Formats: sequence, C-alpha cells, structure tokens
Amino acid sequence: MSDPPATPATHASQASPSAPQSVSSLRKERGAIAAQACDTCRSRKQRCDEQRPKCGTCQKFKLECNYREPQPTKKDKTLVEILDRIKSLEEKIDSLGSGGAFSSPAALHAQLLASTLAPAPISTGASLNPGPPLHAGNFHLHDASSGSASSGSDEHYKYVSSVHHMLAWPAIQQLLASAQPKIRSFDISSVERERPTGILRLHSPPSHSLPTSTTFASIRPAPGIGIRGQGVAAVPPTVSGLTWDIMQRLSKAYFNTFHLLSPILDRQAFLSSTMPSAFNEGFSQDTASTIAFLVFALGDIALAGTDGLPVHANNGRPSGIKGGSREHPPGLDFFNEARKRMGFNLTECSLENVQIFALASLYYGTCFYPMDLWRMSMSASLACQALITSNPGELSSPRADLIRRIFWHCSIMETCLNLEFGFALTGLEKLESVVGLPDFSGPFSDEDYIGNQESHFQEHFASQIVLRRLLVEFHSVLNQDVATPPLAQMPPLFSHSPTAGTALNRLTIQQLSLQLDQWRGMLPAPLRWHEEAPGAFPNASPSIYSPSVFSTTGSTPLSPTIPTPHHSARGSVSGPPLMFTTDLDAVPIRYRYSIDVQVALLRSRYYYTKYLLHRPFIYKALHYPDAMTHDDALGAAECFKACLKWPVAMSPTCTHKRLIPCIFFFTQNLFGILVLLRLSTTVPILQRIRSTLCGERFEMDAGETVGLYLDWLRDLKEVDSTAGWQWEAARAIYGLED
Repeated sequence: MSDPPATPATHASQASPSAPQSVSSLRKERGAIAAQACDTCRSRKQRCDEQRPKCGTCQKFKLECNYREPQPTKKDKTLVEILDRIKSLEEKIDSLGSGGAFSSPAALHAQLLASTLAPAPISTGASLNPGPPLHAGNFHLHDASSGSASSGSDEHYKYVSSVHHMLAWPAIQQLLASAQPKIRSFDISSVERERPTGILRLHSPPSHSLPTSTTFASIRPAPGIGIRGQGVAAVPPTVSGLTWDIMQRLSKAYFNTFHLLSPILDRQAFLSSTMPSAFNEGFSQDTASTIAFLVFALGDIALAGTDGLPVHANNGRPSGIKGGSREHPPGLDFFNEARKRMGFNLTECSLENVQIFALASLYYGTCFYPMDLWRMSMSASLACQALITSNPGELSSPRADLIRRIFWHCSIMETCLNLEFGFALTGLEKLESVVGLPDFSGPFSDEDYIGNQESHFQEHFASQIVLRRLLVEFHSVLNQDVATPPLAQMPPLFSHSPTAGTALNRLTIQQLSLQLDQWRGMLPAPLRWHEEAPGAFPNASPSIYSPSVFSTTGSTPLSPTIPTPHHSARGSVSGPPLMFTTDLDAVPIRYRYSIDVQVALLRSRYYYTKYLLHRPFIYKALHYPDAMTHDDALGAAECFKACLKWPVAMSPTCTHKRLIPCIFFFTQNLFGILVLLRLSTTVPILQRIRSTLCGERFEMDAGETVGLYLDWLRDLKEVDSTAGWQWEAARAIYGLED
C-alpha cells in the first residue's frame, strides 16, 4: 500500500533543519602532496633530476627553475590562506577571494584548479622548432597576401571570438557570396554592416516578446484541495488548476533539472517554507510568490521539454523541441503571473531580486528569445552587484554561499553573451576577488545530497567556473596587439588587468592550450573522459547513470532502464561505451538528474574553448598559406579535431533542447563549424591538413559531425529566426535540397 501524499504541514515538519553530513567528511583525509619535478620538467613531461637550486634540464637550457610547494590539506588551510600563500610564493595569480574552510570536494577542486593553472616556462629548444613551411599549392586569395614573409609574423594570425566576426574573413565571404543566390533571408553584406547583436535584432520574432494572454482564474486554492483530488492531467497545468500534487510535481521537475545546472535557489527553504505558505495562504505580490511561479514555469518546461509532444517533425524524425509551440511555450501561464509581480520587486537589493531575474532569463532561453534572455541576464548581474556593494555583510551571512553561486552563474552567462555577441559587460567581474568561490557549505536538502552523489552537480558547477575563468583570460591574452615577450616572463593569466606586452603568435596559443589541458587533467574522476571520445562515459564507473526521475505515476517511469556499459552503443567493437550517440533515430537514453545535459555542457564548452584557441591557425591557412609552418598546420588540425561531435548536439541531449541553457550560443558556433568544415573540403591547404594530420577516423567523424550540426539547425529553424537564416546558408554551401 503506497504512502499518502504529503501535505504542506507534514512536508514542512519532515524537512531537515540542518544539512546532512558533508560529502568531504565521508571521505578519508589525504595528506599534502609534494611536487617532485620542477615546473619546466613538468611542462615538458620529462623526468626531473630534482637538483637544487637548478635541475640539470634548467641548467642546460639556462631557464629559471621553480619547485612547487606541497599542496595544503583540506582542513588546515582556509581559502584566504591558500590564495595568499600562492600569491606570495608563485607570484602568478591574484587572490580569488575569501571563504570558509572547504566543506565539499567541489570547492577544493575549484580552488586547486584555479591555483595551479598558472603559466609554466616554455623551453625554446627543438620541441618548439617552427618546422618546414607547408606549401599552399595553387590556392591563393585575391585579396590576401600570400608572399614569403616570415612565418613568425604576428599579422598572419587573427583571433576573433564571435562567429559573426569570423564570417567577415575574406575566404568565408567568398564562400558565402558564391551561395548568396540560394540564401533567401540573409544578405551576406550585412555581416560587415551589422554587429552580432544587430543580426539578432533583425531576425527577432515579429512580436519581440512572449504573449501576455493567460488562462488565469483564481490563484488561491482552498485549503486541502488537490491533495487527493485532481491528478496530473495530460494537458499542461494552469494557474487556476494548481493543486498540491501539481505544485510538488512541478517543483521536483525544476529542482532535478535546471537547479542542478544552475544551483541558485535553496531547495530546502523553497519546499519547506515558500511552497507550503503559498498553498495555504495564497499567492501574494511578494518575491516569494514571484519565485514560486518562476519555479513552476521552469518545472513545466522541464516536464514538457522532455516528454511533451514535438513541435514538428522532419522526414519522420521528431523534433528535439518538445512541449507547447513557438508562440505559446510550456509554463507560460505561470511565467505571466511571475511577470505581473516582477514590477513590485524591481529595485530591491536582495538575493531574491537577483534570483527572480536569473530564473526569468533561464525561461526566456528555453523559449528561444535571445534578446529577452540578455536583458534579464544583465538585470540579474546588475542586481547582484547592487546586493554585494550595498550590503557586503551578506557575504558573511548564512546565505553567503547562495550569493556566491548566483554570482558565478551570472558571470558564466555574461561571458557567453560577451564573447559571442559582443554584449557589454556590467562590471560584475570586478567583484570576483570580493565574492570568492562557492563551497556549497550552506544547508541543503536530502534530495540535493542524493542528487549530488549521483550527478556530481557541485563538481560540474565548480569546473564550469574555472573553465570560464580560463576562457576570459585566454580571450584577454589573444586580443593583445603589441610585441610579445618570452612567455616565461608573461604576467599572470589570472590577473584582473589586461596582459600588457603580449601579441598573438604560435607560442602564445601553445602556452594557453597547455593551460586548458591542465584543466581537463585535473577534473575529478567522475567528470573525466577520453579527449578523443567526446561521447564516451566518464572514466569512472557509469553506474551512477540510472532511469529518469520523471514518471506519470508514483511507480511507472516514462523511460526504459539505463543500459549498462555492455548494452550501450559503441563507436567500435573495441571502443568505450558511449553515453552520447550520433544515431538520432535511436530511442534516446534517459538519465536521471539531467546528467547528460551537465556532462554535455562541460565537455562542449571545453571543446569550444579549444576550438577558439586554435582557430587563428585556420585564418592563417586561409589567408597566408605560403607562410604556414608544420606547427601551424598542427594547430589547424587541432582546431578541426576540436570541432567534432560536441555532446550537446548528440543524442540524448539534443532531444530535449529546451533544457540546454543559452542554446543560441551553441547554435551560433555549430553554424560556424559547419562553414569551416565545408572550407576544409574545398581549400587545398586545408584538404592536406585534414587528410594528413587529423587522424585516421577524422573523415568518418567529420561526416557524422556535419550530419549532427545540420540536423540541429534544421530542427531549430522552426522556432528560432536566427537559426532559420543559418540553416539556409548551411543548406546552400552544402548543396542540400529544400
């Protein structure tokens, strides 16, 4: 006999007032680990003889020889002490802020990553020899110099972060111009006239906003109604039909999906206080009711976006956009009720104010309204600044960790919007040293504890923070335009001020690539994967992956049990079991706690960063082919390999696109990759790089990648106007039929 549904009163009484035992306390303590090799030998991946003060290698090449100090233990050092010690001994990174002692592996992982990813000296020996020139054959661009200038000339490399700016490259303009007659909805010349934001504006939906119509009748249910009454219906829930069961179902869906991707709410407080209060006393105009409606709206998105009806189909293949329609997405009734109340909370300097804007931004992203997402994201960042600067004591309050989490969520969103679309920064990044890193030390519910044990969302969030820091610093370094000093003398990558005296050249890119490799190598075991297999399960046991949390009843799941490694699809007979697949016609595997989205986001952002780092080599190959060296060609090959099979575009993640945050960021970059992969089949020097330096499996993987990314654009063109013209351009350059 099943247990009766919990009422608000029983739910509140059962909520644990204190946090469960921290994850770190369940693990054995480990003593300090001392580095055995100097920084130079470590970077060269060779044995160090450990001579002091200089090892043999450093004496031979006349390099500075530095030995790292042992890493501090988790308990004995606070965050401030760690940062101060690193700053005084290494003089390579700025302080990242202060906080309490580490209380979770996620916080320790994030700090160790940030503190150890400092530039290592690069030897100028034979390993970095530029190598022989790579001749370009008969390919020349009419407007690009292809003379015999020195291969070390910095003007041969060009870095841009935005796909829009990449489309202005002369070689790409030639490709698009040749396809212009087949591109009905986009004028190629507008790339040079318009900024990236202008392109978004030109292709925004005609209404420019979500509809305000609602089925609102009464939002104050009578006490007790719905606890044993109306069940979960096949039709989307509405405000007038809110029952306790539906409220529980929607909130559970939100906290098991969006919350794990962006942990910006206190789940325990919401379930034990906010929701019961709204149910028993009715919804008011305060921030708590506003947040509740936003949670319900996103919960409806999570349910419909996973199990709802596809908005369309293409050649019998259902769309990955599920639930509602372009004009009326799931959860719109709840979102409109939240919008009615947001005006009452606009100027509050409170954590709830920041949470409201951030949740609204997430909702707009699920509905494919990029400009609205941007406006709400900027409002969240400005509200976060107001909160911290007007009341700095909040960073010492019991809610300090929640503030740190939403601060870094806003920072990650700002970085994506700034790098790809040129949206101005709000200045939030100036507070990084004041805020510090989250450590998940605040109270959290048993459900969050279980969810973290299975999905490792804390480690995912911490890793995303550090990857974002690396990306910002890489962008700063690659944007410099003056003479380059030796890399061993470069200012620290984690400096808040621009890196003076650097320019874009091959050694700079190689050094930054080494930093990115260090980040990936230091990921926690449950997050690691083989770089050459982006779709494989993590290196750890895949036993954490289990059936979906969504169900139509209390016991009947909507998806089959997750296969073990023996039943998973394989890339080859001897290959690793695959967590993601390129077979979009196969029944998608279902993972609990949106694990596939968490993993796909982390890996795809890693490959995006690697692709961005090496894209200047593609520019040089296209516009200065006669100046290409062997190392330049290797860099171009790395760029091409980083383009392949991003997990975010593979199944099952691409089958529930509404759950992917800031989805149009990925749409832009997948389109840019399609353009480069097409050029690699027509430009002789790129053809040679592709056939000789990219590996035996490249042709097969590139073919699957093109299929995945074309399907992505074809799917989104029905709901996203920007994806519509990108689909037309991709269809034209690949010679596809309508």
